[in-house]
Amino acid sequence: MRRRWLDFKRPGQFQQTASVMRTAIVTKTSTFMSIVMMCITAWVVMPRPAHAAFPDQRIRLIVPFAPGGGVDIMARLLAEFMSKDLGQPVIVENKPGAGTIVGTQEVARSAPDGYTLMLGSPAFTINPSIYASLPFDTFKAFAPVALIARYFDIVVINPNLPFKSVQELIAYAEANPDKLNFASSGIGSSIHLSGELFKSMAHIQMTHVPYKGTAPAVNDLLAGQVQIMFSTIPSVAGFIKGGQLRAIAITSDHRSPAFPDVPTVAEAGVPGFAVEGWYGLIAPAGTPADVLNVLNASVAKAIQAGVFKTIEINEGLIFAADTPDDFGHYLQSDAARWRDAVKDAHIRLQ
Repeated sequence: MRRRWLDFKRPGQFQQTASVMRTAIVTKTSTFMSIVMMCITAWVVMPRPAHAAFPDQRIRLIVPFAPGGGVDIMARLLAEFMSKDLGQPVIVENKPGAGTIVGTQEVARSAPDGYTLMLGSPAFTINPSIYASLPFDTFKAFAPVALIARYFDIVVINPNLPFKSVQELIAYAEANPDKLNFASSGIGSSIHLSGELFKSMAHIQMTHVPYKGTAPAVNDLLAGQVQIMFSTIPSVAGFIKGGQLRAIAITSDHRSPAFPDVPTVAEAGVPGFAVEGWYGLIAPAGTPADVLNVLNASVAKAIQAGVFKTIEINEGLIFAADTPDDFGHYLQSDAARWRDAVKDAHIRLQ
């Protein structure tokens, strides 16, 4: 059998053939690499739904109050159920100070990726009306995620005081100007403004004592250092049932099934008085819509849990996870309501 060999009969033919082969190899290699790079580029820029990847790490839930208050309690309950639903830990971090501005500012500065959130409350919509300036724009620096619940506050007093009702409190304040102190969870909180609105509408004088959160305020109320507090229900319900505090009114416009024997402030002697609070989840502005929707859906699942139903029955909260857009509209209307209340009470802070 004849073997076939390349027969280079002319000088330089070998070099010419090798050159052609090298050119062919380079051309094919270049084409192949171009195809590879095109595939990689397409994979990188291809839009991927956030819900397919989010979350893939822990989520921080900022509470702009000290531990132990109503906002903190709600945040920890929510975090537990959202952690299970999302498959990633939701970690509560308390960042109190400056009437919630410290914690709120941290969220405003965070990356808009869904991994830093805030458990908001009325202070969020009140602060723009009471502070001459803020280090963020409340309605441009944040994205609403979900309204969690609406609630009313309850007026509680130390049981050792010589009065037991709103009318008796007003009479005592008239006879003893500036001798009554009322506690709040911080300047600009709904608890603070509820007290200011009460003072204005009842035409009495009381001294405001702000704390860095509800829990330390309640502790001083129990100790008799302050006499009155407009408090969130979860923070004081146990003390009311145990007799350490006396409930004399609720701030809603109608009685609550949770406290059927406690009159409204309006019923008890201050006609027209009504204040509502809320809990909601808030993210930095620019957070992708699909991430907001994932978080919103998780909140909606969480509040179906039995513990939230028990709170609804025992403490009078109304749970409802609206869409992000609905929550945004609610925040705008709540800000307008508090703007009027602040103006009437002549409250302005630097």
